[in-house]
Amino acid sequence: MKRKDFLKKTIIGSALAAVGFPISRNLFGKEKLQTNIGKRGIEAICSPTNTHMVGNGFKVMNFFPNGKGFEERMSPFFLLDFNAEVNFPASDIAKGVGVHPHRGIETITFAYKGAVEHHDSKGNHGIILAGDIQWMTAGGGVLHKEYHEQTFNRSGGAFEMLQLWINLPKTHKMTPAKYQSIKHTEKPKVELPNGQGVVHVVAGEYEGTKGIASAFSPIHMYDIHLDAGADFSFQLPKEFNSGILVVDGSISVNDKKAPENHYVQLKNEEGQIHIKADKKTILMVLSGEPLNEPYVSYGPFVMNTEEEIKQAIDDYNNGLFGFLQD
Repeated sequence: MKRKDFLKKTIIGSALAAVGFPISRNLFGKEKLQTNIGKRGIEAICSPTNTHMVGNGFKVMNFFPNGKGFEERMSPFFLLDFNAEVNFPASDIAKGVGVHPHRGIETITFAYKGAVEHHDSKGNHGIILAGDIQWMTAGGGVLHKEYHEQTFNRSGGAFEMLQLWINLPKTHKMTPAKYQSIKHTEKPKVELPNGQGVVHVVAGEYEGTKGIASAFSPIHMYDIHLDAGADFSFQLPKEFNSGILVVDGSISVNDKKAPENHYVQLKNEEGQIHIKADKKTILMVLSGEPLNEPYVSYGPFVMNTEEEIKQAIDDYNNGLFGFLQD
């Protein structure tokens, strides 16, 4: 495929991890959040969307951007693709997404079932297994690819992944590309009372426990695993754009049902977020301070101006993103 044809398509990036220029301030401020307030409002509970293939290895439903302004509504989070559990047959043909570029964003992949292997033009390589995360800061530009890990590909089996893009602030758009592979056992965690489950703190903090991944703007990201009957509450800053994806299981959020593979958009207002789990459940909680900056997106690039997009295309065509063999 010619470069110009490739760039016309929206490529859903894999997720690499790199953590640079960490934000160390307490995102909740110095005062403890109140516990005697009402419940935070729910703006929408979104049903699963139609699925489409990304490359030949990811069968995803897209929750945002979805043509309804969610790339602004959930800023700094720009894209959320979810590959709900699907069984891939054993194969000798590589499955995944071939070499493609990114600039201006961070791309993150969460593995729930199956295994993914990553390579990029900076020489980084990683394999993520169930529970692991790849976090890549594309920054000023990088090429990468990700495929089903070879052993998994040859044996086949259950595959479940989440892919996320986070828009970088203008001041960090051209930061050097970086990568981090985060093992599930490395995630800081908070045990919920009475053995109800665990909050794995990926970024930001939860009840004073700080996440393992730094970010370029204030965010909270929780990988929450609940047992059946779990019943607890927490809060997020009211000015942060916040949502919850029900990866597996089923919950009630502030007395409203959110079944498996549904996305809950929370209102930007103060209030408790009360969760009840109907069965064993996995949740992804996203919360971030809006960037409030102009943006222009074109395929795998998210920048602030049309001129920067044109420059990204020129730089890619001129080989400035490096080289990576497909």
